[in-house]
Amino acid sequence: MSFAAYRMMHWPTGIENCDSAFITHSRADFVPAVTSHSDDLDSDWHPRRDIGPVPNLVVTAGNVLEVYVVRVLEEGGRESRSSGEVRRGGIMDGVSGASLELVCHYRLHGNVESMAILSSRGGDGSKKRDSIILVFQEAKISVLEFDDSIHSLRTSSMHCFEGPQWLHLKRGRESFARGPVVKVDPQGRCGGVLVYGLQMIILKASQAGSGLVVDDEACGNTGAISARVESSYLINLRDLDVKHVKDFVFVHGYIEPVMVILHEQELTWAGRVSWKHHTCMISALSISTTLKQHPLIWSANNLPHDAYKLLAVPSPIGGVLVISANSIHYNSQSASCMLALNNYAVSADSSQDMPRSNFNVELDAANATWLVNDVALLSTKTGELLLLALVYDGRVVQRLDLSKSKASVLASGIASIGNSLFFLGSRLGDSLLVQFSCGVGSSGLASNLKDEGGDIEVDAHTAKRMRRSSSDALQDMVGGDELSLYGSAANNTESAQKNFSFAVRDSLINIGPLKDFSYGLRINADPNATGIAKQSNYELVCCSGHGKNGALCILRQSIRPEMITEVELPGCKGIWTVYHKNTRGSIADSSRMVPDDDEYHAYLIISLEARTMVLETGDLLTEVTETVDYFVHGRTIAAGNLFGRRRVIQVYESGARILDGSFMTQDLNLVVNGNESGNASEGCTVLSASISDPYVLLTMTDGSIRLLVGDSSSCSVSVSAPAAFGSSKKCVSSCTLYHDKGVEPWLRMTSTDAWLSTGVGETIDGTDGSLQDQGDIYCVACYDNGDLEIFDVPNFISVFYVDKFVSGKSHLVDHQISDLQKPSEVDQNSQELISHGRNESSQNMKVIEVAMQRWSGQHSRPFLFGILTDGTILCYHAYLFENTDSGSKIDDSVSIDNSVSSSNMSSSRLRNLRFLRVPLDIQGRDDMPNGTLSRRLSIFKNISGYQGLFLCGSRPAWFMVFRERLRVHPQLCDGPIVAFTVLHNVNCNHGLIYVTSQGVLKICQLPSTSNYDNYWPVQKVPLKGTPHQVTYFHEKNLYPVIISAPVQKPLNQVLSSMVDQDVGHVENHNLSADELQQTYSVEEFEIRILEPEKSGGPWQTRATIAMHSSENALTIRVVTLLNATTKENETLLAVGTAYVQGEDVAARGRVLLFSVGKDADNSQTLVSEVYSKELKGAISALASLQGHLLIASGPKIILHKWTGAELNGIAFYDVPPLYVVSLNIVKNFILLGDIHKSIYFLSWKEQGAQLSLLAKDFGSLDCYATEFLIDGSTLSLTVSDDQKNIQIFYYAPKSTESWKGQKLLSRAEFHVGAHVTKFLRLQMLSTSSDKACSTVSDKTNRFALLFGTLDGSIGCIAPLDELTFRRLQSLQKKLGDAVPHVGGLNPRSFRQFHSNGKVHRRGPDSIVDCELLCHYEMLPLEEQLEIAHQIGTTRSQILSNLNDLSLGTSFL
Repeated sequence: MSFAAYRMMHWPTGIENCDSAFITHSRADFVPAVTSHSDDLDSDWHPRRDIGPVPNLVVTAGNVLEVYVVRVLEEGGRESRSSGEVRRGGIMDGVSGASLELVCHYRLHGNVESMAILSSRGGDGSKKRDSIILVFQEAKISVLEFDDSIHSLRTSSMHCFEGPQWLHLKRGRESFARGPVVKVDPQGRCGGVLVYGLQMIILKASQAGSGLVVDDEACGNTGAISARVESSYLINLRDLDVKHVKDFVFVHGYIEPVMVILHEQELTWAGRVSWKHHTCMISALSISTTLKQHPLIWSANNLPHDAYKLLAVPSPIGGVLVISANSIHYNSQSASCMLALNNYAVSADSSQDMPRSNFNVELDAANATWLVNDVALLSTKTGELLLLALVYDGRVVQRLDLSKSKASVLASGIASIGNSLFFLGSRLGDSLLVQFSCGVGSSGLASNLKDEGGDIEVDAHTAKRMRRSSSDALQDMVGGDELSLYGSAANNTESAQKNFSFAVRDSLINIGPLKDFSYGLRINADPNATGIAKQSNYELVCCSGHGKNGALCILRQSIRPEMITEVELPGCKGIWTVYHKNTRGSIADSSRMVPDDDEYHAYLIISLEARTMVLETGDLLTEVTETVDYFVHGRTIAAGNLFGRRRVIQVYESGARILDGSFMTQDLNLVVNGNESGNASEGCTVLSASISDPYVLLTMTDGSIRLLVGDSSSCSVSVSAPAAFGSSKKCVSSCTLYHDKGVEPWLRMTSTDAWLSTGVGETIDGTDGSLQDQGDIYCVACYDNGDLEIFDVPNFISVFYVDKFVSGKSHLVDHQISDLQKPSEVDQNSQELISHGRNESSQNMKVIEVAMQRWSGQHSRPFLFGILTDGTILCYHAYLFENTDSGSKIDDSVSIDNSVSSSNMSSSRLRNLRFLRVPLDIQGRDDMPNGTLSRRLSIFKNISGYQGLFLCGSRPAWFMVFRERLRVHPQLCDGPIVAFTVLHNVNCNHGLIYVTSQGVLKICQLPSTSNYDNYWPVQKVPLKGTPHQVTYFHEKNLYPVIISAPVQKPLNQVLSSMVDQDVGHVENHNLSADELQQTYSVEEFEIRILEPEKSGGPWQTRATIAMHSSENALTIRVVTLLNATTKENETLLAVGTAYVQGEDVAARGRVLLFSVGKDADNSQTLVSEVYSKELKGAISALASLQGHLLIASGPKIILHKWTGAELNGIAFYDVPPLYVVSLNIVKNFILLGDIHKSIYFLSWKEQGAQLSLLAKDFGSLDCYATEFLIDGSTLSLTVSDDQKNIQIFYYAPKSTESWKGQKLLSRAEFHVGAHVTKFLRLQMLSTSSDKACSTVSDKTNRFALLFGTLDGSIGCIAPLDELTFRRLQSLQKKLGDAVPHVGGLNPRSFRQFHSNGKVHRRGPDSIVDCELLCHYEMLPLEEQLEIAHQIGTTRSQILSNLNDLSLGTSFL
């Protein structure tokens, strides 16, 4: 393996930074943020606290940046009235629910070190918006703002203080304890970034009415102005005699920005703390950005040495809170006070008269936010929420009150969102959106409250909870202590009277940190599967979370539906299910009586090659083909319901039928019409059909378009040929109908500015009165030349037109706005392309299928999909952009007469409609030849409560819509799928039917245990403890897991366990009797053997093995040992442990062997200990090597043979100087990773019974994980380290630079940007291009490494052959410039090896970055062809390489 590709498969989910800001809207237009643009809320009478403007939520996880809008559902609002379901968390303050909806999602080329919001410092009526400041490693700062016209973030300024010209800032240092930190003045006048420990960068915000902002207002008066940074300069804190900065913050209530810095004058250390303990101080600097001066205005010293965080107190109080591990201090210019949190707090002069809190708590690693201006919410390291109230008089704080609240998730950050919500971001568990209410008796659940009870919400999100079924929500409300949290109102002061109650409103799932994972078979695996389908037999079982958020995450990249029944059905071309209600007369209103969602389907229509079958979907599926009036003597093109489900329409090749149940009411012959119109082509038949009540759009084989118009009073249809298509020279390649549902259809808002006057439901040209509440219908048509047009139906007035839709531009704008500039330019371009003599051009690309859909949801916007001839899928999301003034940025160049003509038209045009291209995480492309499938996209509105669309074809996939984002989940288990439809009846509740290409019809349901709102479907099994390692016992399908949980123990027990066996007497260290009775928290370890439940329910614990006290289980493996006496292989469970007893006791460990069996009736799992042995040193890694057991114990590795009764050492090697983190074995080769001394490569020789060192890496590397990488006959060694890099080494004894083979040579190096904790070697799958060159046998023995990281991401390193690598590498170099990168980050510098100041010799650059390569498919087609031409290859060749790579590594 000389070359490899790095590919991300699951992006980070552990949230590190979160904040709230007005990014996509300003404070002034907050009504649209709370209700919809068009909701007539009677908001004047609500007797409650007003919610106020709700800002956006901005979160970062690793290198992922996401902006959410918070949708608050008012009780009695239209949405909550119509949905009729009880939302999660009950009703509080007149709000029945709140949810997060994604605005934009970016994968950056750099990890966000710190984030802050530059506020636009306006009042509630302000039109200005905030900006996001992101800070990246070393000293890079990017300021991003939201641009409405492109509906995405745009970089407004970049500031870089690294590189050769800024080297002097480091003052000779290479490594720094922490990355850069950014904080911003609360009024938005400036920001500060601390880099290199002591350099403060001041970012000066542009004042309103100066600099950039004015130009912006002049050119595009869209009203949306974001805060910007005007300039930046440096302050060297060393000149101010500040030495060791711990934190800094800007405080409230000063005319100029004031920065308070927490710093340590002289350092202390653990051995000196009893003498020197108050070493910190704070200094307040007044920052004058114009004079660039920063005088010291006040300071306070004698703060404890473990102070680490500052919290600025909001106006009117002002000042700053200093948080340390054992106390909280308040300081301002005029007053100060403190609160001791536990017995370790000491005052500066050791006098004991400190005010103490009435319970003990440790506040190291706390996070905080302000709920109201005098109450802060703190989250501790154990996940408890505390309320800190400031008791003040005027501006003088008299004392601090701390009270316990509820327990919650272990948070990495808290952000208040507006005045009634906060967000708990977490790296260790799911992040929660919580609503809080402040006041006396605000919650009706006050009666059964304990002082502090269960968690706010645990991680156990079953899909039931996600679907919020009403019974479930009721149970939630009964367990009142779970929902509302109170401060303990013991002190009768004013502030303690504030009661806070909380309700969890939404959660974002997180699967990180992945400490370990194993690869096992699913419960419903199919033993006969082959090829790609075989991959969906497997699942990844991961150890994730920590403490009470600990869980097993079961990840399956592909969906495997639960089958109810299957039937052989060869030659099927399409399936449809239709409704029919005989009880419904001709009264249209009766449709309101029964909820449409729960109506059962009546008939299943199956189209075969030459005939049609009809089945009744009652209790059983019974064929009724002979007894119904359906057209059954040929194949069906489409079927569906018309007239509010009162009639069924069936379209076949030569006509259409309208049926009432099983009786035909009308039969249309379409071929005759073709003759009459003079085409005289007898063979003109229907090619495809799109049904949208009451219209049916037909495309004929001769390219003409017909529209069947339904008349709802007589329930009959008539045929018309739209004039718009008849006249045009262009040939339509595909078209569809789009029904814009709802009382206030979404597209209507884009056509006029009248949507601001809400509640008026008039159609623009609605002649048909009965349609008024049904919304509007549009026809989306694509032409052979690649253009796209949207028509209003039935008048066929063009309302939207885009040139070259087929090229996949990033934004679609109506051509009247965009393209009237230089119409000739495009043609010249395409002429040039052809004249280049390319072997491929964009000319033959066509859209072969188009679909547009808006799924339910109050604020949902339509998606537009197009499938091109080469299998590319384009996906666009509509958005609204009001171009307020006519001389906007885009059409400056439009001539005057043009703008006149466009304004005549614009009454009905959707001129505010725009589309943004959405990247799809889709695996592989479809390689089916053209024309084998009629329709590949099937839209579903409710399958097990989910909505989205299903993609048929050779690589079927589910596109599910959550939070206005598409989640793509492949379905590999049945190979290609030719037809799909939904089915809802007695036996199959909201299920589905699909037909495989093998001719099997399957009726299925979606697995209910998985949560699909994630990059991969995930099922979480809560463990209530920290999982450390998991392994898979293949023969019994069991998962043994190491789990630890904290246990409170009396101090004397803990001390007695730390006695050295040899000395044997207890020293009580002068502790008094009552001190010995205090409890101390100790981690207790156990091994739990879990079995997946057959029905897919919760996993069962089959057995538990407890460890001794103060014994930590470090490793668990399933090993195969050769029994020396019976000469048979035995599969045993091996565990390595260590006793953790402090530094005075010599390290010991045990190796344990267990046999796992099941008793006769297979119900009980029997685990029996076969052998245990105590060894010197911790046993940190185990592996089986050719029937022997290799044990890493302390500073040596020993190979044991197994006699059936005991382990006997037969060989050893004193190799790891410190501690083995991982052992890998291939044949007789051993790869060993040491925590501090990099990797060692050994071999085992049977005849001399010796372990010998072949080579090692002489560098100092802190290993996290190691594994062998196999490519054909070459063996490479992969290692990940603490600086988030991956390196690949090889053994080359013949090479001179390897010092006669002693030294491992570097083959490749790469910066992943996350700590890789585990590699798994999996065989790559053969792809289509491999089969073509079957002579190369090397391809078969090719393995990739799947890896998991601490921030919840999963990726793989896959070997490449040289030709592919060179092609992709040159493409990567081109894309560095061709793609605009978010935040202006350079992908090349991000992926370079990070050595953190250690000496490192650059290795070869032999890994390509698929994170950058995937941008290629998002470029417009013309640019793709141009880039491919520049690097001397073709677009199809590049896409085929990328496709093979993603197919070869689709392991799950």
